[in-house]
Amino acid sequence: MSLYEHVVISRPDISSNQVEEFVQNLATKIENMGGTVEGAEYWGLRNLAYRMNKNRKAHYSLLKVNAEPSVVLEIERTHRINEDILRYMSIRVDEFSDEPSAILKKREERKRRDNKRED
Repeated sequence: MSLYEHVVISRPDISSNQVEEFVQNLATKIENMGGTVEGAEYWGLRNLAYRMNKNRKAHYSLLKVNAEPSVVLEIERTHRINEDILRYMSIRVDEFSDEPSAILKKREERKRRDNKRED
């Protein structure tokens, strides 16, 4: 089996609970097809670098998937059908990092700086 980092960008007008529910459903679908989800991160509602389908913001999610290439192709096929998904990208990696992603690190660092300013 191969390791993939799968990023999903979904529409901003759905709630964060709906996005997390979508990610959970996606994880169970991957597991039913013989793969495993090693980790999932919700990056939040973020500004886009450019407009996509008249949207300026979108919900970002990351899944760390251990599966066969056919499983990833099937997941990408279902993303093309789903109207809530603006973009998606699957990248094959050699190994998963144990640390949180750069996006989450930056968010935690920003929170620490804000807490120091308040003190």
